[in-house]
Amino acid sequence: MFKGKTAIVTGSARGIGQSIALDLASKGADLVICDVKAEWLTETEAALKQLGAKVTCKELDVTSSEACQKVFNEIAEENGRIDILVNNAGITRDGLLMKMSDEDWDAVLTVNLKGTFNCTKAVSRTMMKQRSGSIINIASVVGLMGNAGQANYAASKGGVIAFTKSVAKELASRNIRANAVAPGFISSKMTDALSDDVRQKMLDAIPLNSFGTPQDVANAVAFLAGDQSSYITGQVLSVNGGMVM
Repeated sequence: MFKGKTAIVTGSARGIGQSIALDLASKGADLVICDVKAEWLTETEAALKQLGAKVTCKELDVTSSEACQKVFNEIAEENGRIDILVNNAGITRDGLLMKMSDEDWDAVLTVNLKGTFNCTKAVSRTMMKQRSGSIINIASVVGLMGNAGQANYAASKGGVIAFTKSVAKELASRNIRANAVAPGFISSKMTDALSDDVRQKMLDAIPLNSFGTPQDVANAVAFLAGDQSSYITGQVLSVNGGMVM
């Protein structure tokens, strides 16, 4: 499906980012995995090599425009092209609005929104020269519906959605597509550790009455990255069990 194509996945050391990288590799892509500390990528790198994939690890602070441009120039030179960018790097600093510090607001907006801007800008010149490319930004259900205690995270992901639509309009004439995936409640170590009562309250908000998996998100990313979605751009694909309809 992606044989001969180069895919970059940011924030790919664990969780959803790791699953996306493994899924794209299983479909033939050459992977460039990025995270803020290179040593965090050891597990993902080993899993990709087990699949027989070509993999390159890059230490990348997505909040630095200079670092993003440097790393993406290296990737383009080393691989000859960049076909897929998945902007997955993100953080949370949850708290009620009245108690939220400036530092927690700024940190989340800088990583989640500015990081997506930095990486997209850095890859755009290469994709424009190729006259092809697919950019997939990982948003969130809270970017569509909001969530108490997550004003910063919801604002960042809502911004990612609006940013995606704008980029899609700017780059469409060069055959570059930009879409977003908005996951809902996804199974993780965090959700596994929740009490039964809390888990049930979360499940009650999901019409399908189950948590999603990282693979569910990876499946959506692969669809938007591939030729099956060649006439789709500027869209948000919700993977949330029906929380937002």
